[in-house]
Amino acid sequence: MNIIIVGCGKVGHTLTEQLGGEKHDIVVVDLNPDKVHQITDEFDAQGIVGNGVSYQTLQEAGVEEADLLIAVTGSDEQNLLCCCIARQAGHCKTIARVRNPIYNEEISFLRDKLGLDLIINPELITADEIAHIFQFPSAVKIDTFSKGRVELIHFRVTGDCLLNGTELINLKNILGFNVLIPLVTRGDEVIIPRGNFVFQEGDVASVVTTSRTASMFFRKIGFTSGRTRTAMLVGGGTISYYLAKRLLAAGINTKIIDINPKVCAELSEKLPEATIIEGDGTDEKLLLQEGLASADGFVALTGFDEENILLGLLAKRLSKAKSVSKINRINFNSLLNEMKVDTTIFPRLLTADIILKYVRSMNASLGSNVENLYRLEDGRAEALEFLVNEASGVTNTPIAQLKLKKDINVCSILRGDNLIFPTGSDEIKIGDRVVIVVKHQGMNDISDILQ
Repeated sequence: MNIIIVGCGKVGHTLTEQLGGEKHDIVVVDLNPDKVHQITDEFDAQGIVGNGVSYQTLQEAGVEEADLLIAVTGSDEQNLLCCCIARQAGHCKTIARVRNPIYNEEISFLRDKLGLDLIINPELITADEIAHIFQFPSAVKIDTFSKGRVELIHFRVTGDCLLNGTELINLKNILGFNVLIPLVTRGDEVIIPRGNFVFQEGDVASVVTTSRTASMFFRKIGFTSGRTRTAMLVGGGTISYYLAKRLLAAGINTKIIDINPKVCAELSEKLPEATIIEGDGTDEKLLLQEGLASADGFVALTGFDEENILLGLLAKRLSKAKSVSKINRINFNSLLNEMKVDTTIFPRLLTADIILKYVRSMNASLGSNVENLYRLEDGRAEALEFLVNEASGVTNTPIAQLKLKKDINVCSILRGDNLIFPTGSDEIKIGDRVVIVVKHQGMNDISDILQ
């Protein structure tokens, strides 16, 4: 497809890398020539130096022939206007990044009245992700499928965890029920485990389950962390605001620390049920004074990656809190795993995943579409959900008889209200929602799982 990306910041850079890797023709637009040249030097993309809100600039970028325009500049208003112009000039699909909380309650109105196809709020997406993780403190990441019925929960195997030293084939007998573990990361290696796989301390494993079964699974393997009741947030930005609203609504006592008195005053007005502390959130004495040692959850949301990483490590040393660190730029997942950083959240990657899912849906056949997509382990694996709308080579045949590509796991099938964790004798039917985990990239259709 022909795709125009307006805005060459962190998200624009990530989108160019991921979409360009899937053989789309990319044109990037930005007023800053250095940013444009950096992207075009690094990736196979064309660059236009200019204002993405300018009709003339968009014409130069090829808007009349474009299939999709993605506006991710630093201005919500420019992103919305750019998409409006693109819709009139070229009739292409449009996606706008809109971050200001003022617009949050108006998303449906803006999308419908302005004719946009998708509006993304990265801060809100990030807050939702963190709030979801707090539901299962043992998890480092949770991906949701099949209308919330299926969860892919990623967790770290500890030394005293029942899985440590256990062979995968013996897991059902030990647990007393069946679970599917489709993916394990060990250092820099991403593994689709088979029956003879043996878990080791430090592995990050992924289990396919339901919310109800997840609690039982974690109890069985020795993770007894209870429900999050108190949370401490360092940094009072937009993500903190959205997250605090989610946590307070869930009955979680929430405290926010920020050094800026103006920010604290605004948060106190908007979040009267939260405790707002004006102070240096990197001060160990202040954190202890404000109750870090007894907190159930801790989130580092400052504007500096290095601070957030160190704060996450500090929280782990001083408390038993589930700690989450927001990362904007640094992308060394393997190093962060070695440092035993509890959970890291990358807003730009969350945003890119949603856009990539939308692009795959556009690019797919009418028969089977990508309904959901999560890139795992720096893009070295993917979890995808397909909606099967017509018969194909994968339907009405036992899974064991399908000639699947290497390193693929069929994780779940949602058939109406019936959720199936499939065995080799199960079949995929028309109307099913099918979740797979795969080390391949660029799958657009359910039939792509076949050799």
